[in-house]
Amino acid sequence: MSNHIYKKIEITGTSTTSSDDAIRNAIAKVAETVREIRWFEVAEIRGDVDGAAVAHWQVTLRIGFRLED
Repeated sequence: MSNHIYKKIEITGTSTTSSDDAIRNAIAKVAETVREIRWFEVAEIRGDVDGAAVAHWQVTLRIGFRLED
């Protein structure tokens, strides 16, 4: 097994449906340009409230990926 180096970036995904959907949207978008994604961490969940209902979810993620050799 060789040694690997990893990097983390922080992004925020959004959704009007759910926090889970916001996470999936963020990962799908990052995967368009970042290779070797290995993990994510939820750093923060927040939302926009309209009246008495959640109107928009925002989830900040730390995305870990392996740097290429």
